[in-house]
Parts: sequence; structure tokens; C-alpha cells
Amino acid sequence: MKPVALRRPGRHVPFTLCAFIAILIAGCQAWGQTTELQPGSTVAGALSPGQTIRYTIDADENDFVLGEVDQISVDVDIRILDPDGEQVGQFGGLGQGIERFAGRTSSAGTHTVELSVAGGDGASGSYEITLLRHEPVATDPEQLVDQVMARFDGDHTPGAAVQVWRDGSTLYSKAYGMADLTHGIPFTPETSTNIGSTSKQFTAFAVMLQQERGLLDLDDDIRSHIPELTAFAETIQVRHLLTHTSGLREFLNLMRMTGRLLNQGDWIDRSEIIDIVQRQPALQNDPGAEYNYNNTAFGLAATIVERTSGQDFHVFMEEKVFGPLGMAASMVRPSPRAIVPNRSEGYTPSASGYRQIGDFGAAVGAGAVYASVVDLQTWVENYAEPQVGTRASIDEMMTSFVLNNGEETGYGYGLSVGEQGGLKRVSHGGSDVAHRSMLAYYPEINAGVTVQSNHAQFNSSVAFELAAAFFKDAMEEEEEQGDAAGGGDQADEEAATEPWQPTEDDLADFAGRFFSEEIETFYTFTVDDGGLVRYQRRLGNAALTPGDEEDNFAGGGTSFAFERDRNGEVIGFYLSSGRTRDVRFGRVR
Repeated sequence: MKPVALRRPGRHVPFTLCAFIAILIAGCQAWGQTTELQPGSTVAGALSPGQTIRYTIDADENDFVLGEVDQISVDVDIRILDPDGEQVGQFGGLGQGIERFAGRTSSAGTHTVELSVAGGDGASGSYEITLLRHEPVATDPEQLVDQVMARFDGDHTPGAAVQVWRDGSTLYSKAYGMADLTHGIPFTPETSTNIGSTSKQFTAFAVMLQQERGLLDLDDDIRSHIPELTAFAETIQVRHLLTHTSGLREFLNLMRMTGRLLNQGDWIDRSEIIDIVQRQPALQNDPGAEYNYNNTAFGLAATIVERTSGQDFHVFMEEKVFGPLGMAASMVRPSPRAIVPNRSEGYTPSASGYRQIGDFGAAVGAGAVYASVVDLQTWVENYAEPQVGTRASIDEMMTSFVLNNGEETGYGYGLSVGEQGGLKRVSHGGSDVAHRSMLAYYPEINAGVTVQSNHAQFNSSVAFELAAAFFKDAMEEEEEQGDAAGGGDQADEEAATEPWQPTEDDLADFAGRFFSEEIETFYTFTVDDGGLVRYQRRLGNAALTPGDEEDNFAGGGTSFAFERDRNGEVIGFYLSSGRTRDVRFGRVR
């Protein structure tokens, strides 16, 4: 989109003058003046580092707003403020082209759209901002879908698809945006898309099929099928893999510790999962004692299906599941290099525009299923009236697992089990590097919703909002949850906790080089400007902050618990990151 030229009868104002006027307007805005945005209008401007330009939108409560900024020659960050000046939305990450912003208002009054140069120190340049839509939030479910998906619609953006059904009838099926920006291929409901961890229910289903055939039992020791695995002190059963209660390290978090940049295409081979388990010195918890979401476990589950069937997992799924159910647009992608017909590419915003980015390696079992939203309706209809698999197996998959202490986890076999609007909800979300998905099934009314996208910023939990709209007649109205009194007490308690405050002499104790035998990785620590800094060859530097306990630090998405000998000398540390914890590093100098 070109900058708007100012005109008066019989005369064209040159672009140079337009740019000069835009700069003057921007200057006024930086001094506190604002411009009100009107639907359908486009306003040109220019932006410099350190400058904040503001636009206003007068809105009622529960209005829908959609706008876009054409970043002609400047990378823009967008903040949305409510009438009280509180931030209610933030958009950015796409350094070139059209960046859209959207949302609904929770209160009436003047809302502010703030524009600034991304990162605060980029180059100056020009932009255009347009308010595309300003209207009440739709009460009609189909119109609501169009509002929710509007940010991902058009030929300039990765897209999304939605499928809604009830009692065997499709209520809604529509796609938005593009499946492939390189070749200009639109997203359709038939587009095959990486559904990420939504795949886990397929792996669990495959295990259940093998149990039905008498080729395994959920109570089996996993080493009876994969004997080369480590013999831990405790027995891991097959069911522990399917319920995230095995105690195994989570391999994606673990590989990140080694410097593997998974979001930048670093390769992981399936064979590494077994190697990771073989190197783990002890379980993180007793099997069945703790729920800890775990991709390693589902990778092993797929291997057990292969060992008990004599088939590669992708072949097994095609012959035993997808083919018999008529899911023609579905397959397990055995590697990120395998061809998937009619698929969507995954995209993530970057400073140079949308970046095409591949799938995780070694995802088979934990992910790697490609499916269309049309096929996912077919899949869930098999839950309602099984054509493949038994009623008993499917019901067991949809039953919350009970831990050793008697508590329920809210997770069955490859499926989350919960409630929405008084109805049982069985669901699973998924994300690969850039793809996003959610599948929600309401068995009591035989209805479901699935959404998927090839845009890394897509929020797949909108599936629940859409379900509430389409199945309103069957759901109880749920109150919006505000700040609970307990939440305030907890915040006060956290604020009262004094973090450890090491001196520079204290920090010197941790300076040095450390090595982990388990993951064959070096970390180096130095003291810089009064703080401790961690360095790893591929992860680079990360400034660490002291934790609440002495000798503990955090930074770079990880936490460090340093270990001392009886003389008080630092001899190592234990590294934790989300689902993987207590990986030991020993001092080497």
C-alpha cells in the first residue's frame, strides 16, 4: 500500500510534502496530541526511535476492533491501552509488511493505540494505520468466527481453519488466509496441517489398538518392548507414558539445554530419544506419582507400537487408522523432510517479514500428525460411534488418570479431561515450531470444534470460545473470573519474599567452567558489572538473577542450584528448565 497523497482540486501535492506533513503530525502526537481513528480511514505517519505516536478509538463495552499498520519503511510495535491506561493488547514481531491488531473491549471509553519503533532503537521510517472494523462483538456464532479469525485473513498472512459439528452434522467449516505464502496457496478446510501435540491422542489410540490385539498391556514394563532402555530402580509401565507420569526427562527442554536451537531448525533424530533415556541417571519422580507433560514418553510409545506391530509408525497409522476411517488428508510425517501433499507451511514473524520454518525433528509420537479440520471431525465422530477401536478403549482414554496418592490429573491417555459450561470436555492443544491447533469434544452432546493455523502467533484456545457460542443452548453460562482474593494475598506474599543478595565476592565463587556428562555440554560463568553471566557456545550470554534461596540463580529460561562441598567450595550445579530438572554439571576449572 502506497502512502496516501494529499489532493486539492486541480493540484497534486508531491510525496515529499506529504512525508513532511506526516512528520509534523507525528511530532505533534509525540507531544501529547492524538488522532482519532475512524473505520475505513487510513492515516499516514512517520516514526523515529524514542517516539510514541498515539491514536484513539472511542468504543463501547464488548466492541470488536480490527486494525492494521502497513510498515512501509519502519518496524512498528503496537500497544493497546484501555480507558484506564492499562495495557490490554500487544502486537509486533513482523518487521515488514502488514501487522494487524485485533481484540474486544471490556469497558466503554477511549482506547489508545500506541505505536513505537520496535526494540526502541530501530531505524526511522513511514507507515500507514487503518481501522478496518469497529463493531459490536457478534452474537451470531458464524459472525463471531469471522471476527476471531479476521487478524489471520487475507493474502498477506498465514491463515487458519475452523470446523464445528454436532450430532454428525457440520455446522461450520471455513478457512482464512494463506497456507503457502511463497506460492500464493489459500488455506482451505481440506488443507493438511501439522497439529502438534494434538497428535498425542492418535499415539495413545494406536497403543490401545495393540492392547486390543493382545500384543501389549498397559501394565507392561516398557523395557519388555524396548529392552535397551535404562533399568531404573522403579518400573515404568506403558500407561505411565500415555499419562505423562513416567518420571523421564522431557527431551525438547533437555536439547535446549545443550544449545540446540529448535525454533531455528536444528535437527533431532528419533534415535536420540532412546539415547537420552539411557543417559538419565535417575527418574525425576516415581512413576505414577506426578503429572509432568512429557514428549519423550510419547516418542517411546510410538516406538512400542512399531516394535509390537513390525511396522513403521506412519505406516501403521495409515493402514490401521487413517485409511479405515477415510481420513485422506491425514498422515504421520516421519521426518521434517518427508513430503506432505496439500500441506500448510509454518510461518513465524521476523524482522524481515514472515519466515518459513520447518517442523520439530523426532516429533513422531509426541506430534508429527498432519490433518485437515475436516478429517478431525471424522476422527472425533469415531469417538462417538467407534468404527475402529472399541468403546471400552476410547472411554479409558477419556478418563482422568489417578496418581499414586489418589489425586486426579485431569488427563487421560493423550487427552485432557475437564469441564466447560457444565459439560464434560475432552480436548488437546498442539504447537509445533510455527503450527498451532486445538481439538475440543463434548461427548454429552456429541459435538466438537477444531481450529488450526500455520501462524506462530495464533491462539488456539479460541476453540473454547467458539464452542460456547455454537453450543450455547447446551452450556451453562460461565462467569468471567476476576482477581480472586487469594491471588492478592499470594502476590503480597511473593512481594514480601526477599531474594538472596550476593556480593561481588560471593559471585566470584561461581565463576568457572562446568560440564555435564549426561548431556555432554559445557557452561561457563563469569562476573560482569556486578552480576553473574552464563555463557554457552550456541545459546550465548544470559545475565542471571539471584533466586530466593542462597546459591540459586535463574536466567535464559533456566534455573541453577549450585552445589558446594563440605569446605564450602562450589563444585557443581543442577540445571532445570520447565519439564526437565536437576541435570547435573560438575566444575572442571
